[in-house]
Amino acid sequence: MSFKLFKTSAGLLLAPALLCASFASHAHQAGDIIVRAGVAVVDPQDSSSYVQVNGVATPLKAGVDSNTQLGITGTYMLTDQLGIGLLAATPFQHTVSVNGAPGLDGKLADIKHLPPTLTLQYFPLASSSAWQPYVGAGLNYTTFFSEDLTSEREQQGFSGLSLDDSWGLALEAGVDYQLSERLLVNASVWHVDIDTEANFRLSGAPGKVKVDIDPWVYMLALGYKF
Repeated sequence: MSFKLFKTSAGLLLAPALLCASFASHAHQAGDIIVRAGVAVVDPQDSSSYVQVNGVATPLKAGVDSNTQLGITGTYMLTDQLGIGLLAATPFQHTVSVNGAPGLDGKLADIKHLPPTLTLQYFPLASSSAWQPYVGAGLNYTTFFSEDLTSEREQQGFSGLSLDDSWGLALEAGVDYQLSERLLVNASVWHVDIDTEANFRLSGAPGKVKVDIDPWVYMLALGYKF
């Protein structure tokens, strides 16, 4: 084998390794800003108190279904191992249902919410690794709006539905994988403490129900590093 052929063969064999090394050498470092966007699913693990009307408990309980929206997250790397993370999304829309009493079971209303979540993230691997798993903990604020009762419920005498905003703890875990110097893919999951009280009126009488939504949030995304 000639020296020239040897160099060519060696270069071809080393190229993938050098490419990976190049990507890895540009993995997460202090000062990086990482923006990710993808599909986010909110899956409530809900439970509720009994619905009260005029201070009297009824057999009814409330439930909330799941929803999928565009999720957006950002991370600012404070150091090679610590980052500040933010979860945002387009508004999630959920159906609120009640059950437990004949004639009243079924859909009550549609609601929307936004759940911005701020976390401190820890990336345990060296900054040179193309794989960057992380865990985080922080605070969630969820605001509810557009609480729209169904026309059938309004005919039954329901009115004035509103849900209290919520503050709660949030835990997360995820992993970034560097595709190139700037591009990456991400998978992540959160568990969020969201508790609210829904207030309404039924034929003029005040009613309320406390609901623990406590969802799992799942997200698959593409990311870009600035």
